[in-house]
Order: sequence, then structure tokens, then C-alpha cells
Amino acid sequence: MIMLVDVSFPLISILIALPILAGLAIPLLFKNSQKYIIHYSILIALIELFITFYSYGLILSNGSGGEYNFVEGPVTILGNFGIDYLVGMDGLSGPLVLITSILTLLVLFGSRDLIEDRKVLYYAMIFIFQGSIMGVFTQLNMILFYVFWDIVLIPMFLFIGIWGGPRKRYAAMKFFLFTFVGSVFMLLAFILIYFNVSPHSFNIPEVAGKIPLSLQIISSVLFFIGFGVKLPVVPFHTWLPDAHVEAPAPISVFLAGLLLKMGGYGFLRFNIGLLPEASAQYAWIFILIGIITMFYGAIVAIVQTDIKKMIALTSVNHMGFVLVGAFTGTIFGISGSVFQMFTHAAAVGIMFMLSGYLHEATGTRNITVIKGLKFSSPRLATLLILGSMAAMCIPIFSSFISEYMVILGAIQINPIYALIVAVPAITVGYFLWMLRRVVMSDPKSNVKKWDLSNVSTVALVLYLVPLVLTLIAPWLILDVVNPLSTVYAAIMSGGAA
Repeated sequence: MIMLVDVSFPLISILIALPILAGLAIPLLFKNSQKYIIHYSILIALIELFITFYSYGLILSNGSGGEYNFVEGPVTILGNFGIDYLVGMDGLSGPLVLITSILTLLVLFGSRDLIEDRKVLYYAMIFIFQGSIMGVFTQLNMILFYVFWDIVLIPMFLFIGIWGGPRKRYAAMKFFLFTFVGSVFMLLAFILIYFNVSPHSFNIPEVAGKIPLSLQIISSVLFFIGFGVKLPVVPFHTWLPDAHVEAPAPISVFLAGLLLKMGGYGFLRFNIGLLPEASAQYAWIFILIGIITMFYGAIVAIVQTDIKKMIALTSVNHMGFVLVGAFTGTIFGISGSVFQMFTHAAAVGIMFMLSGYLHEATGTRNITVIKGLKFSSPRLATLLILGSMAAMCIPIFSSFISEYMVILGAIQINPIYALIVAVPAITVGYFLWMLRRVVMSDPKSNVKKWDLSNVSTVALVLYLVPLVLTLIAPWLILDVVNPLSTVYAAIMSGGAA
């Protein structure tokens, strides 16, 4: 059973509506002059972040992450079709809403240096993206979830297609086709669920626990395609390297830090939350696919010479951990999966921003060409080392805790899954190889001196703050996530939630 905790103040609706309205207002406010567009954007992002902190603090202080908090609705939109406005936050959506607000602010800081063209459209799309993804992480009506899911595609398609690299049109179209087709399978599952539960409903809390096993199995397959494309898992991952290589660095932060998390969120919310019997019965298949995805991402990353493509493939590797953790059906594994999405967003965020600045400093992203960064760009080199340590899940950052929890959760159900500890070892190997060539090698004789500004340095350091803070105080995430993990672990094992 899923419990709802109603509130009178529409915190979640504000989190969704504020950025969307702010984005729509940008073309009107800055039609003639773009002088203060970045100031306006940062102000909106700060307000959104403050509301997010307040909302998250309420979940943390209430200790009720296993229930939906701050539920708003239902408000009937199309009653005959089961479409209601119903939003809520719990231990799954809370950390993802939090990291969304944090990354949006940091992306704005990074965009100051790296985006020069069509700023009005660019900043408007940033806020449309933020509001839409907030809708994905909080919407409890499956049809409106689908609507927000597909709205997210529009700004991302434009980001890649307008501000991307030489092959931007190809990458944007490939991204759109893969992810849109995947979402059609997800929609089909929603429709099947609607017509096979009584009373008919698209509201997640109303259909939970009512879906027969046969339909759970069919829906699991459909959800696997829809969410597997977005996560992504092998073999649905091929759009990702192209999209990352062509996207501007700040948008790669959104792409890997937030868009991929939609897939992980979907697996946890729908496969585990709505289809627990099918998920438990076929968990070994999902775990096997997750392990294949881990090793594939790690091994293919080794042979990359483009640092941005290498980072993109590490995301495939880390999202394999998310899938494995979710389907262990253990508290450790599920909590580690959610925590991994939070820590990966920050770690991969700084790495993609650094790849953009690295290209700015050297004119290339080719790892075999860049040398002696510690001499030419000491600030950039230092942050590249720290960012790589976060991506390698070294124990000075909380990314270590999240990955370790997934491994523990996997070993709990079968000791043979201890084999996945080889994946972090491979990850460490290719990051150390990259750092040795790019940072520690001797510079060329005609090395060009270039380094980060004070503002850019501070903005990049801020990516590491959540990773350090949640290392010192992991309860900031786990106290919110663990109640939800307890519920999900119970329903997967056949217990009453």
C-alpha cells in the first residue's frame, strides 16, 4: 500500500511551474537586450534551489521518505480518460529533485564562459528542461508523467542540434528517435495497466498492488525498452556517445547528470514499485544486463582517445550499477542505486565541464595529444585530478559509498556477484592512464598558458561539495532513501508494504 501525506502549500507545483514560466518569459524580457539574462537566470535558479532545500528538509525532518510527501491533488483534468494532476515527493524523487536544482545552477555558471550564440533561446530551454524533469520526478499520474517525459526531449534536441559540434544534426536526430521510440513502449505499458485494473486509473497510488502477474511480466518488458533506452543499457546505448560528443559541455552535464537518471527513476518507480512480483521473478535477467552494461562501458572506455567520449562511456558503466542495485531487492542495493544516481550526477557533471574547459585551453579533447596540463593550466589540472577521483569512486568522495552499497546488495543475494568489483578496478585504470598522459607528462616546448578564471574555479569546486558533504554525512541522503528502500525490498520479497 502507498500512503499519501497531503499538504496545503503547493511546493512541488512551484518547483515545476517556476522554471517553465521563467523560461517562457525570457524571450519577452530579453528581446532587445541580453545584458542581464545570466543574472536573471541565476536568480531564478537560486529561488528554485531554496524551495528545493526547504522541501527536501521537510522530508528529512519527517523521516517519511517511504511515503509520498507533499502530495498535491488529484485535480481532474480529463476525468473520462483518467488524467489527473497528482504530484508528490518521496525517498526516490527527493534526492533527484535536489540534484536537479543544484546542477541547473551550476550549468548556468558554466554556460557564462562556453555559450555565446542565441542566448535567449538557450537560457529559455534550460528552464523548460528543468521544469519538465521536475515534472518527471514528481508526477504520479502516468499520462502526465509521459507528457513531461517527452517534453524533456524538446530542449535536449535543440541543445544538441543548435549548440552542438560538427555532427550535431545527426546526433540530435539519433537521440530523439531512440528516446522517443522508447517512450512509446512505456506509454503502451501505461495503457495496458489502465485497462486491466479496476477501477480504471492512471494514478500510480491507485493501481499499486492491483496489477496481475501476467500483466506485470508484459509491462516489465515494455518498461525495460522505454527506461533501458534512457538509462541507457546495452544494447540501447548507441545514441549516448554521439550525443555527448556533439553536445556543448554544460548540456552534457544535463544529459549524463539528469536525463539518464530518468531511466533509473523509471526502473525503480515502475518496475520495482508497480511490478514487484515480475521484478522479483526475473531480477536475475535485469542484474545480468546491468553487469554486461557495467563491463561494456568500462572496457570500451579504455580505448577512447576523446576524453568526452570516454566520460560518456563511464556513464554507461555507472548506470549499470544503478540497474543492478535496483533489482537486488535489498535495502543496501536499492538505497545504493538511488545514492549512485545522486553522486554520479555531481561527479560526471564536473568531468564534462572540465572537458569543455580542456578544449578551450588546448583546442582539442584528444587524450594522446594533450600534455603537461599541470604546467600550462594548474587549476584545471588540479580539478581534473579531483573530478577523476570522484568518478573513480575514491573514498574521499561519497560516490565510493554509493557504489560500495550496490556491491554489498548484490553480494547479499548471490556471492558470485562479487565479480562486479572488477569494474571499479577497470575504471581506475583508464582514468589513471588519462591523468598520466594529460596532466603528469612533460609539456610541449611551445605550450600555451591558459587557466580557469576565479569564477569558473569556484563554480567547478561547487560540483564536489555535495560529494564531500554526503561523504561526511551520508544520512542526508540515506535517511530519506532508506524508508523507501525498505518498502521496495519488502514488496519484492512478497511482504506487505
